Amino acid sequence: MKQNLTLYHVFYCVAKEGNISRAAKELYISQPAISKSISNLEAALETKLFVRNSRGVTLTDEGSILYSYVKTAFESIDRGEKELARINDLGIGHIRIGVSTTLCKFILLPILDRFVRQNPHIGISIENADSASTLAKLENGSIDIGLVARPADEKHITFNPVREIEDIFVCTPSYLKSFHEQNPENKDILLDGHLMMLGRDNVTRRHIDKYLSAQDMHPSNILEVSTMDLLIEFTKIGLGVGCCIKECVQSELDSGSLMQIPLETPIEKRMVGFATLKNAPMTEAMRAFLNNR
Repeated sequence: MKQNLTLYHVFYCVAKEGNISRAAKELYISQPAISKSISNLEAALETKLFVRNSRGVTLTDEGSILYSYVKTAFESIDRGEKELARINDLGIGHIRIGVSTTLCKFILLPILDRFVRQNPHIGISIENADSASTLAKLENGSIDIGLVARPADEKHITFNPVREIEDIFVCTPSYLKSFHEQNPENKDILLDGHLMMLGRDNVTRRHIDKYLSAQDMHPSNILEVSTMDLLIEFTKIGLGVGCCIKECVQSELDSGSLMQIPLETPIEKRMVGFATLKNAPMTEAMRAFLNNR
């Protein structure tokens, strides 16, 4: 835009009112100031925009063309201001949340269900990613909030705890029975059975690897599975011992279709919570969500 926006605003008001006196009242400036602004704009554009008459002013053909564009621009600005006011009045907003499939299913969904019913005007977008990728998305600003297991480094984030989760090893009763029948010498099912775990880049897997190393346990037969849901399904059909988050298989444990493998030293529980970037602005929608959890 080559000319000062103020000149276009004066032009818009005069064209809309068709009268310099009424435009001056709307803009709270003098009529000579209005006339001067119009003259400056006409000189800059090298085009006559108005013709004076006994009733006020009338747009020239060139002025009408310019007005059609200026009118659209200022009406768009007005709609934008009204939309912002509506957002502030009604609490409308939008939140982008990053979360893994597992944490989304077993922790986020119940929270979202309650929040959306209480705040129907706030939009929610879900970015599906593991915890490491979620933290990376938080850092680059592509999401507002990440539901993750508490990271080792919290220097750049604010962590809002939600609940603890417990990692356990489970299998079907039939798999356990079959393993012991085939191994009468009482081999350790975690060391010598088919152990199913998430991939090495996964935060949960790294947590389990750290535990196994601390216990000087080195399983000989590990099957890596891409998602927790698949891992649970493979475990339920008796393919081996699955390393799962207990909360994800609680119903199967209660029904007896899966059983927990006892450990001499339990795996350390982890805290899951909502992470936000420390230096990022906190919107009202984000604040409402975090306060509602």
